[in-house]
Amino acid sequence: MPGMVLFGRRWAIASDDLVFPGVFELFLRVLWWLGSLTLYLMHRGKLDCAGGVLLSTYLIVLLVLLAVIICIVLAIVCVSMKGTICNPGPRKSMSKLLYIRLALFLPEMVWASLGAAWVAEGIQCDRTVVNGIIATVVVSWIIIAATVVTIVVVFDPLGGKMAPPSSIGPGHLDSNESSQLFNGLKTAATSVWETRVKFLCCCIRNDDHTRVAFSSTAELFSTYFSEADLDAELENCHHFMQFAAAAYGWPLYIYRNPFTGLCKIGGDCCRSATTEYDLVGGDQLSCHFGSILKTTGLQYRDFIHVSFHDKVYELPFLVALDHRKEAVVVAVRGTMSLQDILTDLSAESESLELDTDMEDCVAHKGISQAARYIYRRLINDGILSQAFSIVPEYRLVLVGHSLGAGAAALLAIMLRSAYPQVRAYAFSPPRGLLSKSLYEFSKDFIVSLVLGMDVIPRLSVTNMEDLKKRILRVIAHCNKPKYKILLRGCWYGLFGGNPDNFPTELDGGDQEALAQPLLGEQSLLTRCSPGYSFSSDSPLDSPTKYPHLYPPGRIIHLEEEGSSGRCGCCSAAQYRARWSHEAEFGRILIGPKMLTDHMPDILMRALDTVVTDRAACLSCPGQGGSNVDMV
Repeated sequence: MPGMVLFGRRWAIASDDLVFPGVFELFLRVLWWLGSLTLYLMHRGKLDCAGGVLLSTYLIVLLVLLAVIICIVLAIVCVSMKGTICNPGPRKSMSKLLYIRLALFLPEMVWASLGAAWVAEGIQCDRTVVNGIIATVVVSWIIIAATVVTIVVVFDPLGGKMAPPSSIGPGHLDSNESSQLFNGLKTAATSVWETRVKFLCCCIRNDDHTRVAFSSTAELFSTYFSEADLDAELENCHHFMQFAAAAYGWPLYIYRNPFTGLCKIGGDCCRSATTEYDLVGGDQLSCHFGSILKTTGLQYRDFIHVSFHDKVYELPFLVALDHRKEAVVVAVRGTMSLQDILTDLSAESESLELDTDMEDCVAHKGISQAARYIYRRLINDGILSQAFSIVPEYRLVLVGHSLGAGAAALLAIMLRSAYPQVRAYAFSPPRGLLSKSLYEFSKDFIVSLVLGMDVIPRLSVTNMEDLKKRILRVIAHCNKPKYKILLRGCWYGLFGGNPDNFPTELDGGDQEALAQPLLGEQSLLTRCSPGYSFSSDSPLDSPTKYPHLYPPGRIIHLEEEGSSGRCGCCSAAQYRARWSHEAEFGRILIGPKMLTDHMPDILMRALDTVVTDRAACLSCPGQGGSNVDMV
């Protein structure tokens, strides 16, 4: 990382990606060299035939050429092993070695061509020698062909058009032009991958089904390997998470700033509410507004509507003008009250009435009711019309955390027909939100962000039933008293350790020691809950009232790397970001951070770390402050 720049353009391979390919080539070429040397030494006495001088010359030059190539490839492997992902400084000689290696392909191709021509002349020598020479020629052309295919795969047609990584930063991603640029690059990347797939599968008959398969495969690979898309979406998440946090008002602000928060917004709290700004519902509205201003960095005039009206199925939200991203932002608050909890727990499914031909459009009842409430406020009360009358060229962006994330995602689906350019960023959304068809539909315009072991993006009725089944099985085999298990669990949660060092299940002959189990596993697994069936170890199929539901949109997972302590307050954690499939969140994980990873302040700190680290890693400054991969 980043991709190397050779011949004035960036390639889709980094200087530390050459270890394993180099080792594989070394293995083949050393075998080839040994085989050629053995052939020459054992049969050089039989080369006194007509044309034998040509074959002898071919083998001697080939041995010398292979020895030089082996040395260069060995040097490439050794240099590629140096440094780290974000410190390519020790690999600064890689470009020169690659230029030498590529230059050696010219004599190799010339010599392989001459060998093929001499063999084709029908030289009358010992048949073993001739067959050996033919084998070396064939191997030469196979390696050359493999090299050409590799160059085609790692060649990036967009590499010559892209600016250096150091110029790609948050300041360059603040307009619709930048958004269009990334969309254009994504389309171009898909086209590049489609060309590669067609090249690699050239032997397959080209019909309509094959062309569709090529396009689908290209889109898959371009999405999976698109770091630019991931970086852009991470930066957007980092930016819009401020709005999702602001929707919580002053309580979260004070929690995040326990020593200075009250002083910073104290003046706003003492100020009497005015009718100049559209503040609706709740207490301490001036305190809320003061914290919103501090969190977002916006000014009073940038807010169209702020509501802290809070009832069951009716969530607080705000509407603001984000001039940096040229967006009208609707931020929905997450769970903060008993009313919100009741909304969360209304987990039945209900149909959504959408202007679409999709079937099976169902969603979480409580969250869909909350989204409908905000939809009516935005449309019927003219809030969005007022916002777009001020900035008609802006796009609509909906954001939220937790319950607010689910409501924002559903709201984006409801507004999609009226606002085709709508985008939604759902931070730690609940898993049990959308039907399969809506989940697939939402991938085009919704991005979800999940941190670590966060339980909420894994939480659904089916997953809870699966967790209950697993817990009952463990209880049925448990051979430890409850207090020991609880103490060990507290120790693990606070100080870490390996939970496997404290076994609670009996296996083998030790099962005889459990004379009177607390709960019989067989009876537990056969005495089903009224609406469920324990038919497999996977999350269970639910009745119609609780169908299997999915999280919204494409999912970015921030995975923790290394140990950072067990408390959420410890900030030494390092994270890596990657696109993930919803199936990875198909089971509830039990761990010390399953709750703290859901907290908005922890998520904001993780985002800060990831965006900062990726920006530093993208520029990869080498020694002396220059990018050593660029030549």
